[in-house]
Amino acid sequence: GILTTLYARPKIDVTADLLDHLYRDTYTGAPFVRLLKAPPQIKHVRGSNFADIYTDYDERTGNILVISAIDNLVKGAAGQAIQNMNLRLGLPETEGLMQVPLTP
Repeated sequence: GILTTLYARPKIDVTADLLDHLYRDTYTGAPFVRLLKAPPQIKHVRGSNFADIYTDYDERTGNILVISAIDNLVKGAAGQAIQNMNLRLGLPETEGLMQVPLTP
């Protein structure tokens, strides 16, 4: 799996609530994106096409924090190809991809 931590310095005033609102608006209707209230773990996406995302704003440093987790074999390669094929063929985007993650 791939666990990514991103830091960004905002150009406008930001709060954790604003980030949550922006991400929820952006990913509404995205069946494979799960927005979390705590940092994600690779074990929760293993063997799945899900991308788990956590956001926060650190008032002390003034940085936006985004942490994401994906299974690079499913979401990163094979699952993404199936998802794209489904869209191209007019099938439901989730066809064949809604299996439960393989947690240890």
